[in-house]
Amino acid sequence: MVDYDEVGPEKIIQVYDPKTKLRGVVVIDNTALGPGKGGCRMTPTVNEEEVKGLARAMTWKNAMADLPFGGAKSGIFANSKEITKEEKKSIVEAFGRALRGIAPAIYISAPDMYMGEEEMRQMAEAHGDHKCCTGKPLDMNGLPHELGSTGFGVAQSAFVAIEHLGLNCDQITFTVDGFGNVGTFAAKFLTERGAKFIAASDSKGVIYNPNGLDYDKLMCVKGEMGSVVKYDDGEVLPGEKIAEIKTDLFIPAAKPDIIHEANKDKVDAKIICCGANIPMSARIEEEMHEKGVLVVPDFVANAGGVISSYIESIDGKEEEVFPMIEDKVVKNTKLMLERAKEKGISARQAAIEIAKERISGSKN
Repeated sequence: MVDYDEVGPEKIIQVYDPKTKLRGVVVIDNTALGPGKGGCRMTPTVNEEEVKGLARAMTWKNAMADLPFGGAKSGIFANSKEITKEEKKSIVEAFGRALRGIAPAIYISAPDMYMGEEEMRQMAEAHGDHKCCTGKPLDMNGLPHELGSTGFGVAQSAFVAIEHLGLNCDQITFTVDGFGNVGTFAAKFLTERGAKFIAASDSKGVIYNPNGLDYDKLMCVKGEMGSVVKYDDGEVLPGEKIAEIKTDLFIPAAKPDIIHEANKDKVDAKIICCGANIPMSARIEEEMHEKGVLVVPDFVANAGGVISSYIESIDGKEEEVFPMIEDKVVKNTKLMLERAKEKGISARQAAIEIAKERISGSKN
């Protein structure tokens, strides 16, 4: 049973192709500000409820980023590790054709889990209109996420939060869960500002050194040896310990629910800047606020990717990406934190208030 409210969802579209065995779902949550924008993921466990929740997050994210996009998301039910490259390509192409009735008029797709720039190429070519998705390869005038736009935006949001608490970037420590595309770029920009990088994790575990990690060396180790735990100057810990390390700033930049019921009371950070989608539930986020932890919500902190997508959608250029991300993320993070302080509410509550005002204002 779908729960509807004053925001949406407006449409839930089931997709099936008997030839390729494509099964998928598109949830268009709200189009008050423009076509629903949100990525497509391919996993064997994705379901309508998950996609619906992600579509709502995109509604908030696009409104908070002050973009002419609504919120949407899509999912393809398949295990890319158990099908051939050719089978995956056929499924993605079938999905692209299935979007002809809705994209790009009310839905614009993008990469998400197990869907990258090549899948966006396949989707766009099968659809027939390259505007149906963003995150395409550079040779299709795309702005792929490998440019680091999301991680850059997370760092900009973190800078605002650090200043909001009266701290100096060159005097704080930070940790990163997930030393991948988002985490590596966020760490790069923070270390360039003088912050001390003390712990990072990937699927193999955590490397921790309270005296600081060398960012460039860690990047080389990760690239050459496949994991941060191969770094030779620090303590190796189990992966789940990353959320418990005492730090000024914690950046979850990988999987959801890294902070959960079993470890929420062990989190020891002043700021949590959410690079990952849903690194904790909204309820736990509120509990963190009650404890005095400043949490910058995912739909504010990691908006760099969708801002980059907007630039691609209007045929903008790569050199426009970082300036627009910095302008929008800094402005909106400040707006959120000032409202939260003024009203004595959490950053999440303040951000949702602002997003709702923008959505409803567009209808007047």
